[in-house]
Amino acid sequence: MKAETNKEQILALIQANPYLSQQELATHLSLSRSAVAGYIAQLTKEGRILGRAYVLPDHRTFLCIGGANIDRKLRLSASLQNGTSNPVVQRESFGGVARNIAENLARLGGLCSLLSAVGDDAAGQSLLKHAGALGIQTEHSLILPGAASGTYTAVLNPAGEMEMAFSEMELCSALTPEILQQRQSGLAAAVMLIADLNLCRASISFLQEEARRTVKPLILIAVSLPKMVHLPDDLQGVRLLILNRSELEQRAGRHLPDVASLAQACGHLQQQGVEDVLVSLGAQGVGMTNRRAGQGFGILPALPAAVQDVTGAGDAFSAGVCWSLQRVPDDLHLACQRGLQLAAYTIQTETTVAAAINPAIFDEES
Repeated sequence: MKAETNKEQILALIQANPYLSQQELATHLSLSRSAVAGYIAQLTKEGRILGRAYVLPDHRTFLCIGGANIDRKLRLSASLQNGTSNPVVQRESFGGVARNIAENLARLGGLCSLLSAVGDDAAGQSLLKHAGALGIQTEHSLILPGAASGTYTAVLNPAGEMEMAFSEMELCSALTPEILQQRQSGLAAAVMLIADLNLCRASISFLQEEARRTVKPLILIAVSLPKMVHLPDDLQGVRLLILNRSELEQRAGRHLPDVASLAQACGHLQQQGVEDVLVSLGAQGVGMTNRRAGQGFGILPALPAAVQDVTGAGDAFSAGVCWSLQRVPDDLHLACQRGLQLAAYTIQTETTVAAAINPAIFDEES
């Protein structure tokens, strides 16, 4: 009876995602790879499977879901003075967490698709045109008639550190579960789902179910303290949650002053269903759990860097992690090292995404 149950579960998973490897099936069902191979042989003999749709991993896309907007960065010429006009130097670029991650991945040589919401204004047209020029697929993005595309304005001190920021990202509320369901072809073609918390809670929950059903990794990226309310209570189906210390403190409902308290808070998130948690600690590096390696909470130090502009560093880190996990799924330590490398590279430039990022930036022998 158990064997028949296993066989039916394998068949259901293959029907949902014909591109699953035998190892992915084995991991999902807690079976050995040889056992899965035996069940697939039986299903083939019975005529219930006519062949496997094996494809190279790089022929499937990273699907980045969430914010795409215009970034405006105002760099102060001196210390911020409240109640008066402050001289600044302004730079404008394309931004948004999901869009930034997609651009980083595209520059690394990954195939990417962006599922976002923009207005039918000049800014929205420019956002999609720029993404397309980088090779990012945008056909699944939503263009809203009569709407203005989102904006993000950051005020940086003379050292390039953020003083404050303002975002207008209400268009992402249009990315409802119904809209995501209509993009099923894009979801099916994805090797990894990467979503930021600009999405509403219901849409995040929809992606969790999609990840469970198709056995695809779902990576959630926190955006800001106010957006933490979009993170569901139940985190089943989430491979990785990436957030910073303040966002983790908000979720935990308490101050987390030391390593022990950070570890405890991450452990609670794992009890809620997420497999692993990465916590950005700024100049201190990143805190990480590593369940597949059988390791508890640890901290990887940040790499030395001459800071020019911190904007986009977190998105670069997330992209480096995702790029690495797609290639080496069980080595989160290596993924974090690569993420830290990409973040350090980015903050030494004045752009949100470093234009010099390329497929050779990582040492493949590491």
